[in-house]
Amino acid sequence: MTTPPHPLVTRAERLASEVLAPQAERVDQEGVPASSIEAVKRSGLLGVNAPVEYGGSAAPAAVAREIAEILAGACCSTWFVQTQHHTPVMTLAKSELPVRERLLGPLAQGELLSGVAYAQLRAHPRVPVRVTRERGGWRFEGTVPWYTGWGLNDVMLLAGVTDADEALFAFTEAREQPGLRPSPPMRLAALTAARTVSLELDGLWLPDDAVALRTPYETWAATDRPKNTNASPAVFGITAAAVDLLDSPDGDPAAKETARALRARLDEVRRRAYELADHPVPTERIEERLAAKMRAYDVMRAATTAAVVAGGGRAMDLGSPAQRLAREGMFLLVQGQTAEVRGAHLGSLSVAG
Repeated sequence: MTTPPHPLVTRAERLASEVLAPQAERVDQEGVPASSIEAVKRSGLLGVNAPVEYGGSAAPAAVAREIAEILAGACCSTWFVQTQHHTPVMTLAKSELPVRERLLGPLAQGELLSGVAYAQLRAHPRVPVRVTRERGGWRFEGTVPWYTGWGLNDVMLLAGVTDADEALFAFTEAREQPGLRPSPPMRLAALTAARTVSLELDGLWLPDDAVALRTPYETWAATDRPKNTNASPAVFGITAAAVDLLDSPDGDPAAKETARALRARLDEVRRRAYELADHPVPTERIEERLAAKMRAYDVMRAATTAAVVAGGGRAMDLGSPAQRLAREGMFLLVQGQTAEVRGAHLGSLSVAG
């Protein structure tokens, strides 16, 4: 007896098939349109991890991962914009500060879309964004090197380090304002469509009631460090999309045979990676998590390369999904990269083959 899919998975599949996948190549070249973001907001998927009492679904981690695979495989740029949203939601869900009551409901219900500006915290002990106390609030100074979804997000969760070596996270509107200036949109080899900019902070002042989290830096870092040792569901989504290209009805027998072999590898590494992600202690079995992540990268590279090879010269056309998936896969190799992950990845490549 087959278990029916979770309702949110069904919604994700509909969104992917009706909105995201049909225009993925055009979006890749022209940018994520507001219409796609509105479709994501209406889908209910932005509340997948949010508490039910605030309008969310509090779905299991397995459901959130499956949704991420579906969206990334359909249009990685749109997935990347919306995936930023879930960190602010989870930050508010754990917060006991006043901003929770103001923003968690609208974020959980898709009324607002949030971006994030906190990766610079991982540069510690360098402090790219410094936060100082000022007249009943906080003053932000410095540079956010990467901010995704500019012009699409309604709010952002911005982080910096205080003079007391605390990580401080606060919400503000995602728009140019006194003390906050965006760069021109970055042109990238992949996911230019996700509208990434850098942000110059020159005295941006935010009130106390905008703060969602204030904690010693090492306390925050201890929970953040293990996260990126797990394989990203987006890697599996891109891999599955590339395998599907190989296994298309009009594909040649060699491509179909390659697809069967790659699908078996994908199923095995996904199962192992998710077993480790579900381990109750996130700081344990780090070497195993990293090994599974490297195997996930390996099968993604093989699948996207095979899709390009099978497509021949046609795969070089910017309208070809094969080259788009290959570039998106390249992006995922460095998305959320930490020094620990980079070292493990380079080490695995040095002995590969």
